[in-house]
Amino acid sequence: MALATVTPPWAYTLQLPQDPRGPGIARATLRTVLLVHGMRDLIDTAELLAGELVTNAYRHSSAPYSLRLRGAGRDRVRVGVWDSNPVIPDPFARGGMDEPGAPAERGRGLQLVRECAESWGAYPIRGGLPGQGGKVLWVECTAPRHP
Repeated sequence: MALATVTPPWAYTLQLPQDPRGPGIARATLRTVLLVHGMRDLIDTAELLAGELVTNAYRHSSAPYSLRLRGAGRDRVRVGVWDSNPVIPDPFARGGMDEPGAPAERGRGLQLVRECAESWGAYPIRGGLPGQGGKVLWVECTAPRHP
């Protein structure tokens, strides 16, 4: 009789300073975590998604921010980014997508995130001590299915 292998749930949080090297450190950490958990097929998509989210946090907040990675099954990961800016950006703030080819000055990276993620969302963080508010943008991605 073979015993089933159970993968315990896992989550990692990386606090990042308001530093231009933060997004690169976040991507490198994500790659390492996914390799360690045997999720090599998720690396490219998850790195793209996390890179956009942490770069957005770096650019649009003036305080430290954090990356949270959580296993959501054998071939699924949730990537969340918290920052202190309470404004939820388009296209996360609304349900619809921009028209293809519509002119946009900003938000194209987050539009790309919505197109590449399996699921996505955002929620405000209210209350708590000063500096603990803000928002979380999150995405989930799944390993591609091989025929």
